Amino acid sequence: MNNQLPQLILGDVIVPVPVIQGGMGVGVSRSRLAGAVAKEGGIGVISTAQIGYDEENFEKNPAECNCRAIIKHIAQAKEIAGGNGLVGVNIMVALKHYRQHIETAVEAGADVIICGAGLPADLPGIAQNYAREHGKKIPKLMPIVSSARAAGIILKMWDHHYHTVPDCIIVEGPMAGGHLGFQESVLENIENIDFDAILCGVIDSKKPYEEKYTKKIPVAAAGGIFDRQDIDHVLSLGADAVQIASRFVVTKECDASDAYKHAYIEAGKGNIQIVKSPVGMPGRAVRNAFIRQVEQHKQEITGCYQCLEKCNPKEVPYCITQALIHAVKGELEQGLIFCGENVSRIHEMTTVPELMRELTQG
Repeated sequence: MNNQLPQLILGDVIVPVPVIQGGMGVGVSRSRLAGAVAKEGGIGVISTAQIGYDEENFEKNPAECNCRAIIKHIAQAKEIAGGNGLVGVNIMVALKHYRQHIETAVEAGADVIICGAGLPADLPGIAQNYAREHGKKIPKLMPIVSSARAAGIILKMWDHHYHTVPDCIIVEGPMAGGHLGFQESVLENIENIDFDAILCGVIDSKKPYEEKYTKKIPVAAAGGIFDRQDIDHVLSLGADAVQIASRFVVTKECDASDAYKHAYIEAGKGNIQIVKSPVGMPGRAVRNAFIRQVEQHKQEITGCYQCLEKCNPKEVPYCITQALIHAVKGELEQGLIFCGENVSRIHEMTTVPELMRELTQG
């Protein structure tokens, strides 16, 4: 095995370690985790989804609190990173304040903006226009896709409307945690999904645009990437980097509660399941008391945090903001605990430096 992983080249920026820490909301990946990953030379990612859940006045004005928290946590992460790696944000397309979060992240000096949970067709327009109008740096822009078809749509739209291409494309497979870009019917036969073929299809789809723009478009593989062996495998297929989320939860630096982290350590393979999310996508989570409750009856929703663009509190089975806040705070009986398929392989607490060494050195 070659112990030295290749650097990730993002145009004019070199990332020493080709590891992107996946964004995890609500509050699971904020400044402590993202800053620690960047400090080790990777890309640390803050999830903006209800990031301000513990800010004063969140119940009355969540949108304002979230923007304030985005600015605060990007600054804190960069301070922790000490000039190493990159600090980015993950902004779900499904968010009601998607545009506002992008503009706030640009204002705060995010190095990277990653968008999934929908196709970020207008991401370049929003980020570039705001940056130019306000004299800010344009972050590196990375869409998340789950198929070559989705990658092709984004490449075509960004080329046609904005005369640009992604700085990196993240290809997320069916073993990922949280929201998944696959239909429930497809996930019922998950063993028939060939992620290697999907990854290679995306790599092929970008080649005409690399030629047109005389620019390499890196690809990062995500979903089920657990160890150095997995990293070497996807790199051998032509990937340039990996995105890993679940393994970073069980680190000292992760922003979630200790109870949340121990739920990962204690999770067995038999209690990981696909759940229905109010986002409109299936998601993967630890089966716990909360999931059993919502399977039996719809939860009463007394207020709305205005988090999702398409959410009717009268119709959804539960409030995802409330469920994720309970989880990150350690109130697990009332909380939704998103996780990846390989969480049962995690058995002990570690630190970000130790995990990064393991991933890079084997």
